[in-house]
Amino acid sequence: MAPSITGNDVPIPDIGSASSAATVAAIAEAQTISADEVALYDRQIRLWGMEAQARMRNAHILVITIKALSNEVSKNLVLAGIGSLTVLDPGIVTEEDLGSQFFICEESVGLSRAEAATPALQRLNPRVAVHVDTSDPKSKDAEFYGKFDIVIATELDLDSLLYINDITRECNRPFYAAASYGMYGYIFADLIKHDFVIEREKSNMRTEFKQETKTRSITAVREKKDSGKTVEFVTKEEVYSALRSVISSKVDADWRPRRRRMVPNILPGVKALWAFQQANSRLPEARREDFAEMTRLIMEANRNLGLPEDIVKSNFIGPFVENATSEMAPVAAVLGGILAQDVINVLGKREQPLQNFLVFDGDTAAAPIFALHLEVGGEDGAA
Repeated sequence: MAPSITGNDVPIPDIGSASSAATVAAIAEAQTISADEVALYDRQIRLWGMEAQARMRNAHILVITIKALSNEVSKNLVLAGIGSLTVLDPGIVTEEDLGSQFFICEESVGLSRAEAATPALQRLNPRVAVHVDTSDPKSKDAEFYGKFDIVIATELDLDSLLYINDITRECNRPFYAAASYGMYGYIFADLIKHDFVIEREKSNMRTEFKQETKTRSITAVREKKDSGKTVEFVTKEEVYSALRSVISSKVDADWRPRRRRMVPNILPGVKALWAFQQANSRLPEARREDFAEMTRLIMEANRNLGLPEDIVKSNFIGPFVENATSEMAPVAAVLGGILAQDVINVLGKREQPLQNFLVFDGDTAAAPIFALHLEVGGEDGAA
C-alpha cells in the first residue's frame, strides 16, 4: 500500500546517533528486503550492494525549497528508494515557476509549492513516504532537524543556511546547501566527519594508516580472498568545516599563481551574491545599481579568497547578475544529479564524497570542487 502524504507533523522515527548501531541495523535490514524490492532496485543493488540499499531504504531525507534544482534532487532520491522524503517549503507557486519545474502545472499557481509538487513526486515511487511541511525553515529547531539522516537546503539566503547548518552540526547530521543562478550554481557539503570504504585489488605496496590530504585519512584496512585475488577494503575518514568557516576561508596558501588563475569567477561570485542578499534581502536584478554593487562585492570576495584581481571578467559579471533570479532546467538537472549522487554515496558509504564546495560554470560546462577550510584550505579534486 502506498504511503500517504502527511501534514506538518512528520511521523519520523528517532534515528539515533551511534554509527555502530546504525551499521548493525543496516546489515540486519539488508536481509529482510523483499523479493519485489530486489527486483525493483536490481541494477543499483548490483552497483553498490544490498547493505548500501538497506541504508537508503531506512534513510529519512529533508529537502528545503522545492524548485527546479530540488525537483531533480528529490526525483533522483525517490527513484533510488530512500525511506522517506520530507519537503519543507513555505512558498507559493508562481507563473515563473512553470518554466523550469516539472512537478507542477498551471493549475498549481497560487497554491503551496510543497503541496503542489509532492503528489507527482509520490507517484514516482509509491514505496517512498513523502511528507509535506509548509513552515518557515527558520522556525524549526534541533528537535525537528535531528529527525533526518541528511538535510538538503536549496535556494536559501546565507543567513538561513547558517541557521540550519548550525543546528545540523549540533545534531550531528550531514548538511548540503545548493542553488542555481541561470547558467551557474554551487553545492556545499558539511558532513562533519564521514567514513567511507574503498574496495580495490591489493597492490604490492602495503596500505598504511596515514593522513592522505589535509582533510582525509586512512583509518582501517581489511582483506579478503576473491577468485584467487586479494581484495582490500580501505576505510577512510573525511573531516568537514561548517559553512561559517567556509565563508571566511581562502584558497590554499601553497597554490602557485597559475593554479590560482584557473579558479572560475563563479566561486567569488557565489560569495558576493550571499553578501548582496544579506544587505538587500533579495537577489540582484538587471539594473545599473545592482551591477555596480555586485562588481564591487565580487572583487572583494575574490581578494578575500586570495585570488588575483585581474581574473575577474566583466563578461562574467553581466550574465551572472542578469540571470541570478532565473532557473534553467538543464543546469538544475546537472547540479541536481551531482547532488543526489553524492547523497547516495554518503548513505552507501562506498565512494569518496564531495569535499566541500562545488561550483558549476555553464559557460564552460565545468564543475570544479574546492576544499575550503578556514585553517587548512586547499582543493581536493574536480568533478
